[in-house]
Amino acid sequence: MSTTKQALSWFRNVALIEGLSLIVLLTFSVLKRTTTYAWAVLGVQYIGMAHGLLFIAYVYLLWACASKYRWNWRRVALFLFASIIPFAPFFVERKLKDEMHG
Repeated sequence: MSTTKQALSWFRNVALIEGLSLIVLLTFSVLKRTTTYAWAVLGVQYIGMAHGLLFIAYVYLLWACASKYRWNWRRVALFLFASIIPFAPFFVERKLKDEMHG
């Protein structure tokens, strides 16, 4: 992979992991509220912290890619909005993957 696509590759990977962490966090959150499992509380705490860090990385890399590749504001807004909707980061990852190999 060329270095010109390195930021795009990082963003794509973080989008995938951030999307997974959101789903896992939501799962633990539901378990915390619907069961008496003590580990569900810890899951929310630790997965929540990891997800928060991944979200920060996602936003930073979105900003970096938007600057480097001169993305328009609509694309940036769409990708930012996708970061808060379960499963939407997987579509961002797929779109970036298609662009990298297309």
